Amino acid sequence: MRILYVHSTVLPPPTDLRTDRFRLLSTALEGDVLQPIWFPTAGEVEAMFGPGSYPVYTVGRFRYHWFLSPTRGFRKRLETFRFYLRKGRELHRERPFDCIVVYSHMTTALCAALLKLFTGAKLIVEVVTSPHLAYIAERAKPGLRMRAMKFYSDICLHLSIFASDRAHLLYRQQLDAYPLLRGTPNSVFHEWVPVSIIERDGDRDSTGHYVLLVGAPWYLKGADLLIKAFLSLAAEFPEYKLKLMGHYPDRAELDEMSGDSPQIEILPPRPHAEALKIIAGAEIMVMPSRCEGLSRAIIEGMASAIPVIGSDVGGIPTLVRDGENGFLFPGGDWVALAARLRQLLLDPALRRRMGDTAWSRAHGELNETIYVREFARMVEATAKPKEIR
Repeated sequence: MRILYVHSTVLPPPTDLRTDRFRLLSTALEGDVLQPIWFPTAGEVEAMFGPGSYPVYTVGRFRYHWFLSPTRGFRKRLETFRFYLRKGRELHRERPFDCIVVYSHMTTALCAALLKLFTGAKLIVEVVTSPHLAYIAERAKPGLRMRAMKFYSDICLHLSIFASDRAHLLYRQQLDAYPLLRGTPNSVFHEWVPVSIIERDGDRDSTGHYVLLVGAPWYLKGADLLIKAFLSLAAEFPEYKLKLMGHYPDRAELDEMSGDSPQIEILPPRPHAEALKIIAGAEIMVMPSRCEGLSRAIIEGMASAIPVIGSDVGGIPTLVRDGENGFLFPGGDWVALAARLRQLLLDPALRRRMGDTAWSRAHGELNETIYVREFARMVEATAKPKEIR
């Protein structure tokens, strides 16, 4: 089966081929990836991926086609969308696709819907967030702009799903808030995470004992809830630190919330390999999100044998089974979070048991092989629905 994957992010793919999902998907599929990238010049692409990697970079049976996108803004977005349409049609004429797969339901998905119209290929839309909470969960009091973006998100969701032949959902209830979309054909499986390369345990003797949150923006991820919960326990557990890792341009607000506590450390985002080492060194991972699709960071924590405390929001309960590999708490309730955090901090044996369960589940149910199998089944069910039945 041959696919066109339309990516919406400008983040470069990994240079470590073990962590590039298209290399592994090459065991079952082939195709092309339309990839905007934040580099301004072809030379920077080749410096990262090697001589001759621009304008096309081959990984397994997939080819990345780059679009240099160092800046944002309306004009740059229009140029990106023209790239999707032009290059997608060109590649389809070169050799037809069975399916177009698009990351996210937003404007990029509308471009993919046009490509479906132009090419006749089937369309799969990947829904990567909890759309009923998109944008309005980023601030305590979402303003007019955030509400307008939520309205636009809902329009894009309906148009792209109506145009699609199948949706890739991260958890079964992801579209339940939208009555018109509930009957959409779908495949439900986890995000891509290369769990096989993740260390089981970090060197906690040298790194110290800490609780960890990975993610941004901080309000959407519930960092303020975790800070409140941790500070209520800090005096009882002076040997523990709380580490927050992510891109926080409004860092001053976090500093004010932490009250200059020496037990709270705010880390900038790190390269993936370094971030995995920080995750592996944690005693507990906490994900108190107000909006969440299916957190890759949680899967990475589970693969490191770390118990996870998560809010009962979005796809988090799909990963965190309360009382088995961690605890769930009602979203927004920092007091309940503090109680669960205290329970785990007091009980090393419980942390080890939950961590072992988390490791077994991550490596048994959420690994790369399962992802490739489910992705390939999704494409086949979309392109050849009669044969599948």
